[in-house]
Amino acid sequence: MSVVVLSPVAGRVTPLSGVPDPVFAQAMVGPGVAVLPAGGRQDALSPVSGTVVTLHPHAFVVATEGGQGVLVHLGIDTVQQKGEGFTLHVVKGESVRAGQLLISWDPDAVAAAGYSPIVPVVALDADAQALTGLPAGGGITAGEQLFSWD
Repeated sequence: MSVVVLSPVAGRVTPLSGVPDPVFAQAMVGPGVAVLPAGGRQDALSPVSGTVVTLHPHAFVVATEGGQGVLVHLGIDTVQQKGEGFTLHVVKGESVRAGQLLISWDPDAVAAAGYSPIVPVVALDADAQALTGLPAGGGITAGEQLFSWD
């Protein structure tokens, strides 16, 4: 069953290979794409409908009813911020719909703290060929289709 994956944030689409972290850049946890977020306070939206199976201030995984997990990581090494500047709007185990607000955060504050604000969006344990419609680049709005996962 094909799952449409939405962009969790507004910004500029970037290949995963451009993420300054080898785990994401080499697609070790799965294929996907990254979004370099627009500045200012932002809301991170759920990329798919499903259940929040992992939730940290800086990252989350939403699993679809079919078991496909999508990881969204708000910045690189942002775990070092210990949740500062991130506001959770859901709890682990909660059912969410695609496009629902999950976390508010400030990419500019992340950058000011010395971390990359880039947001990898990863199809966990997926085959790279299962992703279609991956954008090559350009701007995207939060909630806009990022790719499909077959």
